[in-house]
Amino acid sequence: MDTLSFFGRNLPILYKADCVVAGGGTAGAAAAIASLEEGLQTVVVEKTISLGGTQTNALVSPMMPTYMKCSRVNRLIIERLSRENIQTDDGTTACSWFNTESLSFVLEELIAERGGSILYDANIVDCIKEGSRITHLIINTCEGLAAVQGKTFIDATADALLSRMAGIPVESGNDNGNNQQISFRFEMAGIDIEALRSFLLSKGEAFCKIENPAFFEIAMVPGKGHVLESFFRKGLENGDLLEEDLRYFQAFTQPGKAGVMSFNCPHIPGIHQTTSAILRSQAVTKGREMIHRLTRFLPDYIPGFERAFLVKEASQLGIRESYRIVGQYVLTETDYVRKARFPDGIARGDWYIDVHSTAAERVEEVKFSRGEYYEIPYRSLITNEICNLIAAGRHISSTFLMQASLRIQPTVRDVAEAAGIACAYSVRNGVCLNQLDGAIIKQRLGIAEEQR
Repeated sequence: MDTLSFFGRNLPILYKADCVVAGGGTAGAAAAIASLEEGLQTVVVEKTISLGGTQTNALVSPMMPTYMKCSRVNRLIIERLSRENIQTDDGTTACSWFNTESLSFVLEELIAERGGSILYDANIVDCIKEGSRITHLIINTCEGLAAVQGKTFIDATADALLSRMAGIPVESGNDNGNNQQISFRFEMAGIDIEALRSFLLSKGEAFCKIENPAFFEIAMVPGKGHVLESFFRKGLENGDLLEEDLRYFQAFTQPGKAGVMSFNCPHIPGIHQTTSAILRSQAVTKGREMIHRLTRFLPDYIPGFERAFLVKEASQLGIRESYRIVGQYVLTETDYVRKARFPDGIARGDWYIDVHSTAAERVEEVKFSRGEYYEIPYRSLITNEICNLIAAGRHISSTFLMQASLRIQPTVRDVAEAAGIACAYSVRNGVCLNQLDGAIIKQRLGIAEEQR
């Protein structure tokens, strides 16, 4: 086995690949599939032991709705989920539903079948550069330190970890330095979902408009007229809940998992920065306390939850926003409002600017009509500093507000597919990723030019 000298130590080079994907989450898995579909030798370096990232480890399901045409990688994933008897279409909304275990398995299958390699339980420690080019990742594994060599690299770490190690400038948070709200999701089993649904409908709850009872959503936000608010207030009066438990409550059924719901809460109070290792650790402790209050409260107060119990806590926090690279183009909320088009627009977004704020700031909601969208330029994925690095995920080059729109899973997958295709074009044609004309990738993706 070849080795690499690193501070006086000879590290084994575990893989040599055309494309090295740092992070196997929503973006990383999709980028790897796209790269493999293009015939590149591809390896994914993943810190956990499952693919899917926020989707699977943070239990973030379903995918929020988009009316954009489904990309090839997205179609591959949805088709494979259907083979696992997972129904993704609720028949009413444009959400894409899944359960976390099935999705993680499907992503792994799609990569393995195409000859890709996955290095699990591997944390990125550093990168080696020669001039403006990354040559190796330094990783920590069960064997100790090791290296992975690559021709192109995709930063799909969500926290822009590889980009920051490579010296790429980054931004974080809003003008006051505050990041979006952290959630700590969990699942409960033993729920009588039909009884819960019937109860809420009998009380006139209009929140869930999906006719298919297999796809059910509940929510409680104070002051929004939700039926459940009075029950939460009663729990607060009785001392079973604290005021912080009423900030945000939401849950979704899990296709293929009868009697199970995934909870998009609690929102962790008092954590204004998601880029601090200490604060993230405190968020876990605080969130776990809140989860256990909620899972004791629900069986005692809400019909349908009488026999329910906590079955799973997320193994990863729900981080909506942390670092963002400063790329060749910074996508802004102005681009959102004007429904921007770009010659190198490699993906389209139509989700609203969805800020889960930790402060009292209010963001005016400007929502598109069906069929309206903005484009994400290829230049928001690349930087001036590193020639063979491309970003894919929530950390691409954008402002705080714009990131709140483009961060949803289907958009992230589309961006990732473009990154994988770009790596293939770069390797085959000897063109640096940060010098590649993104209009070529747009054309290869089949995204037609449209004028408003």
